[in-house]
Amino acid sequence: MIKAGMKPLLVTALLLISLPSCGTTNPSPPPTLQPATVIPTGSTPEPEPTDPPTLEPEFTDLPAPTAIPSLTPTATAVSFPDPNAYTWIEVASGLQRPVDIQVAGDGSGRLFLVEKVGRIRILQEDQVLPEAFLDITDRVGSGGNEQGLLGLAFHPDFSENGYFFVNYTDLNGNTHIARFTATRSDYADPESEKTIFYVEQPFSNHNAGALAFGPDGYLYIPLGDGGSAGDPQNNGQNLNTALGSILRVDVDNGDPYAIPADNPFGTEIWAYGLRNPWRISFDVTGDLYIGDVGQNQWEEIDFIPAGSPGGYNFGWSILEGTHPYKGDSQGGLTPPVADYSHGPGCSVTGGYVYRGVMSEWTGVYFFGDYCSGVVSGLIPSDGGWGSQILFDLGVNITSFGRDEPGELYIAGDNGQILRLAPR
Repeated sequence: MIKAGMKPLLVTALLLISLPSCGTTNPSPPPTLQPATVIPTGSTPEPEPTDPPTLEPEFTDLPAPTAIPSLTPTATAVSFPDPNAYTWIEVASGLQRPVDIQVAGDGSGRLFLVEKVGRIRILQEDQVLPEAFLDITDRVGSGGNEQGLLGLAFHPDFSENGYFFVNYTDLNGNTHIARFTATRSDYADPESEKTIFYVEQPFSNHNAGALAFGPDGYLYIPLGDGGSAGDPQNNGQNLNTALGSILRVDVDNGDPYAIPADNPFGTEIWAYGLRNPWRISFDVTGDLYIGDVGQNQWEEIDFIPAGSPGGYNFGWSILEGTHPYKGDSQGGLTPPVADYSHGPGCSVTGGYVYRGVMSEWTGVYFFGDYCSGVVSGLIPSDGGWGSQILFDLGVNITSFGRDEPGELYIAGDNGQILRLAPR
């Protein structure tokens, strides 16, 4: 049963400070990110060759930014409404492990539901259409719990060009960021695939999965640290690999993309030091929220303000949340704005800032936990952030979603879609 109400706080809201310097800001050697390998459209991916083709020139000897801008929250909420006055209504069920909820931005009011097995379904007027919008189950490897079709983002000009992008692991467990084209409003051709970015995954977990277009029109791609436990390859602090980072690429220029000239390291990397940034979202303000899954003790929410030049190092695996994990601390690390310890919770699911018609919720950032089914809120407070547990849903929360009017949804791993509503 879905329950709402106040509970003892699990979440620690943090002041926005930089950690003290105990070493150098930049890892060594300097960044020389290995470009992706292009997989021909419509073909079955082969293992990455020893010497992959170069998509963009390598950049060397580029220092990281020396100053981290002040992280000033721009949300508008000053307090939390009474959650007992609200409930979560089930609007769909029977889906196969839904893991993402997105809108096309075309004014249709439709929700696009990503099923981990390799399908995208359409929810229209609270009805799931019988035909899949996209079915690529033939090329998606979803055997591992963190593998499958994991994320979706529609091109800002989808209404004109029909482009959308997905994040999936293939039959060999490697990550593809691929573009598809809708041939009509409710159907996309599986053979229209064009691989934008490809990276081999050393282990089956920590593939991240979200995709999002920023207000700058660039595609943001969060990638996990490559998996296993404890970041055995130290990818989180390595600017020579795409793993453990958020990439920022221009899919409207170059082939298959261009690196924006203002990316902080001269490569695809825009931020790093992440373990498994499972869900990210941009608010209408342009602020970016990141839900980064922890190792075995601490889950965290990271925040990047609108207009940031990037270059953030969120500290994994030096830190887990704000707590030492391994290695020596160093200057230039950016702490999360909130973290919480394991107990009933075990894996954070990042969400969205509410922007719908229930004005009392405006500006509240919602996030959840996969294991506990608890939904929490985050708002600015006394120059930092305040948080509170709001709902106990009793479902495994895999993702949040926000429709075109700004109303909030949740996907549950057992196949349901819920919407926040007044009682």
